[in-house]
Amino acid sequence: MRREWPFLITIATAALFLAFGGPWLADLSHPVWFSVVLGWLFAAILLSAFAVVRHAEHLAVTLGEPVGTLILTLAVTGIEVAMIVAIMYTGKGNPALARDAMFAVVMIVMNGMVCLSLVLGGLRHHEQTYNLQGANAFLAVIVPLAVLCMVLPNFTKSAPGPALSPTQAVFFIVMSVGLYGVFLAMQNLRHRAYFMAPESPDEADVHPPAGPGFRSVPYHAVLLVAYMLPLVILAKQLAVPIDLGITMLNAPAALGGFLVAVVVLSPESLSAARAALANELQRSVNILLGSVLATISLTIPAVLIIGFATGRTIVLGLDAANMVLLVLTLGVSTLTFASPRTNVLLGAVHLLLFLAYLMIMFDK
Repeated sequence: MRREWPFLITIATAALFLAFGGPWLADLSHPVWFSVVLGWLFAAILLSAFAVVRHAEHLAVTLGEPVGTLILTLAVTGIEVAMIVAIMYTGKGNPALARDAMFAVVMIVMNGMVCLSLVLGGLRHHEQTYNLQGANAFLAVIVPLAVLCMVLPNFTKSAPGPALSPTQAVFFIVMSVGLYGVFLAMQNLRHRAYFMAPESPDEADVHPPAGPGFRSVPYHAVLLVAYMLPLVILAKQLAVPIDLGITMLNAPAALGGFLVAVVVLSPESLSAARAALANELQRSVNILLGSVLATISLTIPAVLIIGFATGRTIVLGLDAANMVLLVLTLGVSTLTFASPRTNVLLGAVHLLLFLAYLMIMFDK
């Protein structure tokens, strides 16, 4: 249990802010105190998020692919939903936070993280291979759901603003969750080989490693859930300095969603980069595209359901500039994963799109 020291820090931080958070957050006008509170909460949430992913990775090693990567992406999706809901319903609230966070996930993963993995893997291994059928299966679900969720609401007339009407929202919830269920059935039952490296041995011949770092499935599953619980409390507290910082700096409101995505995706970014460096590009692709698919298929339906329950309108439609970036990213991604071999040039193209996203966020 000495390895679980982050749990003590996150629990202590959550307890302290539950007890004293009111007066601590009441006046953040002093820049030093503002920086201390923001850094403390940000660090505690990152520690907890990295611990969640660490235990999810242990489960991944124990259970093998593609079940292991599925657990990792679902764990990260749970963190994302918890943070979005906690921040959205704190203070003035931001009805577009879920959209901004989801768009940030798409741009960070499919441009920034894909660039990082392809460049690091390409520089070390020249060219890398992965299972083309698995990547195409991910994109076949990601592309229509992303357009239906973030582009279509701008052109419907049954609800005011870039939002879905109740009928449209119910349809999207049912269809996205149902389609994700069909995808999971294909990924874990009928076509498991699509999501395994082409040269990998049959999964029946792969045994989980034994040793001091190996524990039972219940052990890691319990700790995974235990680390996620303080995140809700900490995310709600983090919303206060984030909102204040955006107001003080006159920053775009989308920065809040970007920060949520950064916290959520930091552990996955490390896992994907390490997999690419180890010439395990298939695992990197599973992590990257799986996180985007889970975000669109599960996070937005969850937020829409919570919006129904609380009577809040959830803004989903992107503005014109971001719609162009989204469509361009989806199109370039289909070209990137159209060949079973990758190289550094493809990573450079995605880097360009990621930098364009950052520029447009601050200067439209």
